[in-house]
Amino acid sequence: MRRPYLAAAALTAAAAALLTGCGSGDDGSPSRPAPSAVGRLGAGFVAPGTTPAPESTVTPQPGSWDGVRPSDGYRVTLVTAGDGRPVRTVVEAVREWAEEQDVGMETVTAAGDSDLIPAVTRAMDTEADLIVSAGDDLVDPLVNVTPNHLDQQFLVVGAELAEPTENVTAVDWTGASFRGEGLGTPTTYDAASFTPARCAAAVRAGTAAVLSGRTGIVVWMDDF
Repeated sequence: MRRPYLAAAALTAAAAALLTGCGSGDDGSPSRPAPSAVGRLGAGFVAPGTTPAPESTVTPQPGSWDGVRPSDGYRVTLVTAGDGRPVRTVVEAVREWAEEQDVGMETVTAAGDSDLIPAVTRAMDTEADLIVSAGDDLVDPLVNVTPNHLDQQFLVVGAELAEPTENVTAVDWTGASFRGEGLGTPTTYDAASFTPARCAAAVRAGTAAVLSGRTGIVVWMDDF
C-alpha cells in the first residue's frame, strides 16, 4: 500500500513557491551548451513521417531506440521516493544506463512525504539536462511542479502524469500505470512487472525519446 498523499493545498503552495526561484543563468553567467543526441531513432519507434501528438502513447518496436545515445557532457539527476523493489529496480536500471553511456549522474532521495516537492526542487537545482523520477509518490508533486519549469526535461519511469506538459515524458506498461490524482494504486498494479529487463529497456527507450525530441508522450513497454 502507498503512503497517504500530501494535501493538495500543500502541494500547490509549495509548487507556487518554486516560481520565485532563479533559473540557471539568472546571475549573468554563461549557460552550459545543451548536449544533444548522437544517432537516430530506428524504424518502428514511431510511425514513419509522423510526430506523436502531446499526451499521446507510442508503442515502439524493441530495439528501435538502440541507435540513440547522449553526446559528451550529458548530465542526469535521478530523484527517488520509497524503497520498494519496483523503485530499487528502476534506480538500478538508471545507474546502469548512466555508467554504460558515460553520463554524469546525481541522485536525490526524498526523505518522506514532506520532502517530496523539496526533493524535486533539489533535483532541479543540479541543473541536469534530464531529471528521471523513480517512485509513485513523486507523481503528484511532479504534476504541481513541472508545468512551471518547461525548460527542464523530466522522464517518469513506471508511472505517468495524467496531463503531462511538453517537458514530461513517461515510460509505462501494464502492471505499472500509476497516475496520481488521489486515485490510489490501480487494480492492475503488479510489482512483479518491474523486472530488470523491462526497467532497463524503459530507461533506454525513454531517454532516447527525450534526446530525440519526442517529449510529452507516454512510451508503452508491454513487450518485455
